[in-house]
Amino acid sequence: MKTYLSITLSIICLLLSSAAQADQKSYVWTVEYLTLPKGGFEAEYSLTAKRADLHRSGTTGYEHQFELEYGITDHWDAALYQIVGQPAGESLAYEGMKIETRYRFGERGRHFVDPLLYLEYKLDVHDKDAIEAKLVLAKDMGNLNIAYNQIIEVELGRGGETEHEYAAAVSYAVHHAVRIGAESKGSYTEREYAMGPTISWVPGRFWATLGAIFGLNNRTDDMQLRLIVGIPF
Repeated sequence: MKTYLSITLSIICLLLSSAAQADQKSYVWTVEYLTLPKGGFEAEYSLTAKRADLHRSGTTGYEHQFELEYGITDHWDAALYQIVGQPAGESLAYEGMKIETRYRFGERGRHFVDPLLYLEYKLDVHDKDAIEAKLVLAKDMGNLNIAYNQIIEVELGRGGETEHEYAAAVSYAVHHAVRIGAESKGSYTEREYAMGPTISWVPGRFWATLGAIFGLNNRTDDMQLRLIVGIPF
């Protein structure tokens, strides 16, 4: 972990003189029709808190993700994540890494809906590795944005399970630097469903997005909160 942080800091120092090209996210769980421009770099940090039961203490877990993202072309990018977690009642520990790539088709508004493909490989030190694929469909109508993700996650190895999930969101630009919206996410396989508000803010060189969702049935965590902060280079 110390080696990774040293490499990350070195890369950031080398890129500080580059022009800012941001991948400014309006949502924290839903993937949008966005990729970094060619040659663009961005560092992101996200903090997720999960509260399984709001009526009981000691049920909050935390996850920290550190990401470096690079624009391969204007329509294709890739990212590396390192994950540190603290499940409810346990100590902070390294949990694994993820490699992600996104490809968007055409330009925004070219089709009736804007399509993007997302692929992710998860290396989990505590569980089976997994591959996650998402079909992203999005639509802009003036200041209004709508996005839907159809998700499939496949655990690798003998006995691995397949899960069908979703994420969906809608947001509205109330100011050139502020969007407010709502998100829903869950699992069709496990019958888990949650929904809540989201707000994104772009004050200047960096951007930040905060979202909270609340479980809609007893199969789902009572509350999840996520903050993502991005800094382009």
